[in-house]
Amino acid sequence: MANETRPGSTIGSSNHRPVEPALLADPLALQQRLASGALDAEQLALACLAQTEQHEKSVQAWQWLDAEFMLEQARACDTRRQSGHSIGPLHGLPVALKDIIDTARIPTENGTPLDHGRVPEHDAFVVRQLRAAGAVIMGKTVTTELAFMNPGKTRNPINPEHTPGGSSSGSAAAVAAAMVPLAIGTQTGGSVIRPAAFCGVVGFKPTFGAIPRTGILSQSASLDTVGVFARTVEGVAMLAETLFGYTPQDRATSLTPHPRLLASAYSTPPVTPTFAFVRTPYWDQADNQTHAALQELCAMLGDQVFELELPGVFSTAAQTREQINDAEMARNFLGYEKRDAEQLSAQVRQAMERGKQMSARDYIAALDWPVVLNAALDEIFTRCDAIIAPAAPGPAPATLDSTGSSIFNGLWTLCGVPAITLPLFEADSGLPMGVQLIGRRGDDARLLRTARWLMAQVIAPAQTQ
Repeated sequence: MANETRPGSTIGSSNHRPVEPALLADPLALQQRLASGALDAEQLALACLAQTEQHEKSVQAWQWLDAEFMLEQARACDTRRQSGHSIGPLHGLPVALKDIIDTARIPTENGTPLDHGRVPEHDAFVVRQLRAAGAVIMGKTVTTELAFMNPGKTRNPINPEHTPGGSSSGSAAAVAAAMVPLAIGTQTGGSVIRPAAFCGVVGFKPTFGAIPRTGILSQSASLDTVGVFARTVEGVAMLAETLFGYTPQDRATSLTPHPRLLASAYSTPPVTPTFAFVRTPYWDQADNQTHAALQELCAMLGDQVFELELPGVFSTAAQTREQINDAEMARNFLGYEKRDAEQLSAQVRQAMERGKQMSARDYIAALDWPVVLNAALDEIFTRCDAIIAPAAPGPAPATLDSTGSSIFNGLWTLCGVPAITLPLFEADSGLPMGVQLIGRRGDDARLLRTARWLMAQVIAPAQTQ
């Protein structure tokens, strides 16, 4: 299965009543049952391990998973609750971590043979937050090489001949296959939104700097953003709220009050949300199914949506993001290059070479663009609650040699605005397709509330048909 994975020795050894796989898709229901004692953390851990045993051979989402270690954590959670001690907001909930997130005494290999056998001494900030909240660390999920473009072993759970997207490949796939209810990834271009769309789950990329990145592989400090996966908007809201924070070790974070994301997601909008449909400058790169799906959604929303063309300055945003990414990667991955450049993929070496060729003037000028672009977006958000845009050019491509295009994600990553993809569409092939919603920078709670409202408008009527 995966490195250090031994689920077969424990599955079926408990007398607990099994947890239905469908329940694994509802993190909030799991949280409520765990807190009340209606469900034991050990029961839930066994259910996740059973799903993993059933699907991991075809999906290959895990880089490191130790069943006994997971069960030990779960049993400790049960003991704590039964003893009457206070429990955290994620008590007993299994969470998967992208394998660029440091975990003390657990391998973190960053998707490269150059870090094979690397075992950190300390937990990343987000891991400390999870442990404090009572979560169960299930394991480490597959990442592309150094969280860039060279694919790992993971396959799409819907159709294993198709890519799951990247670079948070394993995190999205593990949630989609119901191996784990919650997972964490990162996005520097489109590494949360795109795999979530391809695998048919909810992916949420918060505002840049909302979640500290201390203890996480740094590819591009100006762009790297921690994101989360679940099957519901409430699930990503609950997990993200636990991870929001501040640390002086990450200069992108700030010591400010953090929003109540879950409560906001559950709240009723004071007025019916209004949306701006934005094709983006890259609309011609989306396939006909994406065009048709978004136009159908806009027709359903009627007067609640208006179409908007972004100002011309957005036309070079994708190129600007790549310039920043390449320049900062050339600096941050220099150590890998010095150790053994031949063990780096052609994609990484080429990006680093582009970064080396960039002048200081062009790099500094590129860093100015997010301020300019957000000024234009702020004006747009005075007229709408969220922007609607494609999450990807189409469904997951039929390839395992590429993770697909992030052309519809990089613009929003550059701006640092919150974005979420919702699994509202299905291609003719049966593969899922997502719709991306974008909010104003810092307005994560409002975006989540709007996203949950939209999910209800689309999913509820479909379930009654």
